Amino acid sequence: MTRWGPGEDLVTATTTPERHRFVYTPWMLAAAGAVLALPLLGLLLLMRRPGLDLHWEHHPAHFWLVLLSAALSALLAFGTGTAAVRRGDARVLLVSLTFLSAAGFLGLHALATPGVLLAAPNAGFVVATPVGIALGSLFAVGSSLDLSQQSARTVRLGRWLRFALVGLMVLWAVLSLAQLPPLHAEQIVPEQAGGLLGLLAVPAIVLYAVAAVRYVGLWRRRPSLMLLSILAAFVLLAEAMVAVVFARNWQLTWWEWHVLMLAAFGLVALGAQLQWHEERFADLYLDDTVSGTREMSVLFADLQGFTAFSEHHEPAEVTAMLNTFFEVAVPPVVRQFGGDIDRIIGDALMVTFNKRGDQPDHARRAAGAGLAIQEATARVVAEHPGWPCFRVGINSGPVSVSLLGTEGGRTHTVIGDTVNVASRIEGKAPGGGVAIGPGTKALLPGAHTESLGLIELKGKAEPLEVHRLLAVD
Repeated sequence: MTRWGPGEDLVTATTTPERHRFVYTPWMLAAAGAVLALPLLGLLLLMRRPGLDLHWEHHPAHFWLVLLSAALSALLAFGTGTAAVRRGDARVLLVSLTFLSAAGFLGLHALATPGVLLAAPNAGFVVATPVGIALGSLFAVGSSLDLSQQSARTVRLGRWLRFALVGLMVLWAVLSLAQLPPLHAEQIVPEQAGGLLGLLAVPAIVLYAVAAVRYVGLWRRRPSLMLLSILAAFVLLAEAMVAVVFARNWQLTWWEWHVLMLAAFGLVALGAQLQWHEERFADLYLDDTVSGTREMSVLFADLQGFTAFSEHHEPAEVTAMLNTFFEVAVPPVVRQFGGDIDRIIGDALMVTFNKRGDQPDHARRAAGAGLAIQEATARVVAEHPGWPCFRVGINSGPVSVSLLGTEGGRTHTVIGDTVNVASRIEGKAPGGGVAIGPGTKALLPGAHTESLGLIELKGKAEPLEVHRLLAVD
């Protein structure tokens, strides 16, 4: 058996989180604002003095510049998208869709470079970049809103939006290559101020500006490098759209908006790289993700007799035994019942249900997972006489979902009395059995159980009636 702490409750066994904060002086903030304003000042200067707006037409440089921007944006879309799904965070999901919109259409724009992959300019590919950046502005401003009450719904919707975005990119590519309406014009350049691009640019600039202003408010409440990087990226993307409207093809003003996009995505990528690798995008999380409350079920499992077994076997044998058990126990918990493996310590397993707020049937899932663990591991024990057997404890109730730790060690976990009781119940469960607390039993009115009686649990003033779970209808 593996203990979860040196005798204390899980609530107090983990240190209070200390968020790593950068210290910003007013002069530093003023300097940052001035740097972000420089591109617009440069654009204004080139427009007032056309003689300075030099012409430089270099197709390979354009291709690799745009392709690098697309690659950075795609990496950011993947990283933030993975974090969003894992934590069920709506803000990070919408940020990932901002990057995905840019990445796909930037990739198409790179193909428009004449003489690299295509022999001549392609109308649809040429205008792809402002379209992708404009679409991204919708997700950017959405990510700046208070989404705490709709986080789970937004995450579910976001998955469909991801498929829709990819589908739109594929359709755009097909229509462009086939030169079908409305992407059939022989020459379209994104530097035209009027028409579709002008209509796209104005609302996109406004939306990015609104998103940046709202991120200033988020940053003031929770100062962090990641929030500042996202804020700066939105400002740069807004400025890129300004340059799209006024730039002249292959002039310095035209190259400027390409460089601004690279700077926007490069800045966020650098900010992510500077973050501690665990929970790299945690500073973007909604308040509910960082420190919220959920109705959840928590499952603990460990091996009865593990210490005695370890004492009489070589470490390699113990490791092989544990891997054999986990290979059959973990897959049904995750794939069939949707549990989140919070941690594995030695022979002990901690699993949570409804951590993202999207599993209202969390008690039934946890109960099914507990029975599945025993069913799967019982076959292993039958094949290896003398091996220890699992015991499982489950409890349901309010749980605090928290981001704990700081740079050097950070984890997203759950704490609270419900968690402690689940751990204590597991310690009282019979070998090969699943024990559930009163909170779980109340949520499973049709379950087949047998009472294990009133049991004294460490840290609880009154004994609790614990039941052995036999089956779930």
